[in-house]
This record gives sequence, structure tokens and C-alpha cells, in this order.
Amino acid sequence: MEVNDAVVGYKIWGVDNVVYGPVELPVLVDWIREERVTADTWIFSERDESWGKAAQVQELQMFFRRRAAAAPASGGATEFSPLIPGVKPGALRRVKILAEMDDQQLGRFAQVMEVQNVRQWTEIVRQGAPGDAMYLVLEGEVRVRLMIGEKETILTTMSAGDFFGETSLFDQGPRSADVVANKDSVVLKISADNFQRLVRESPDLATPFLMAIARTLAARIRADNKRFRDQVAFARAAR
Repeated sequence: MEVNDAVVGYKIWGVDNVVYGPVELPVLVDWIREERVTADTWIFSERDESWGKAAQVQELQMFFRRRAAAAPASGGATEFSPLIPGVKPGALRRVKILAEMDDQQLGRFAQVMEVQNVRQWTEIVRQGAPGDAMYLVLEGEVRVRLMIGEKETILTTMSAGDFFGETSLFDQGPRSADVVANKDSVVLKISADNFQRLVRESPDLATPFLMAIARTLAARIRADNKRFRDQVAFARAAR
């Protein structure tokens, strides 16, 4: 590895279809260790001016070889200690509102979550049912829909990194829409009861989580307002 590799910039194509970076090599190596970047993650090297899978980037290959070599050292056991059974620690950071938590915060927060494997076409929440939990999409894809006159109207589609049902943490009123799995998915459930316990016992952890939710909701509201303005402008221009 050359000395000047550390100043080369890299961009990462995230699982949420957002490009992150540029970041320098030491940061990228940390993300590999945390499993935020896997062998199949697409990486753009500013030095080479090209995209390639992380395992094919020359200066990263040694780190993936080390991981592969370490895997059988314990008799075939996986090398990570799951914060949630069946979920790798790095996978949790793919959820946008968890991405800025440090390892200690993530470990504490994992105690209030439970993993659910959802089969394709399964209803995760039903419109009108009491809201008792929010969900983080870890893998797969879900759609938010309204059934009007026995016809489906899709409000939005969510993929890995998104969340829904957050209102239930504050108001256990009826659900405003159905959420259905478009494909086999994995979601993390945070019950309202568990979150209220977190607020009481660990406000230092609940506060940054709520701030992350608030930032995402603010971005959604701005996007909705823009769509509404565009629709009004188009309607007026069509008169």
C-alpha cells in the first residue's frame, strides 16, 4: 500500500441508494470492520475514477482476506457477537436513524428492539389497528397503502434504512395505513412500552434517537410540500 493511499477519496453506494463520501481510506477500513461496507458494496475510487465492488479494490483486498481467514479460526463460528440474535452489528448502521450512534449507544439501544422476519405479501401493520410499535426496515422492501373502495392506493415504498409507525411511540391511536411486505423482509420492532422504558431509564440515549427521527420527518415534510406546490403549479398552468 502506498503512503499516499490515505489521502485518496472514496465514495460508497449505500443500501439506501444514496452515495456517501468522499471519505479517506482509514474511515473506509473502519466501515469494513463495522460491516457497514461489505465485499459487494460498490466503491468509487477518485484515484482510478471508476466504480468497483469493495473486494475488488486493490487497497481493500487485504482487509477482506483477513476477515475470510479469521472466519474458520473458531471452528466455523461467525466472528461477530450479535447485538440482536441473527443480526450482524454492522447491519444496524444501515438504518439511517441509527447510523450516527457509537458502538456503546448501539449496544444499549439494541436491547429495546426485536427482529421480525416477514414473508412476502404479509401485512406488518393494518389500517385502524391500535398503534403499539414502530419498525425499522433492515432488509427487503415494504409498501404503505390505503384501501379505498377495495382498491389499493400506494402512498410510498420503503426499503432498507427506512422506518415507519413512529407515531405509535407518542400516540397509541389507530394506524393510518396498511404496511405490506413487497418481498421477504427483515424489520426491527420497537414497542411503545419498551421505548417509554428507555425514555425513563436512559434519556441520554432516547434523545438523539428522537432527534434523528425528527430530522427525517422534517425532510419528508419538505418533500411533501414541494410535491404539493408542484402539483398546484401544474394545475394552474393547465387552466
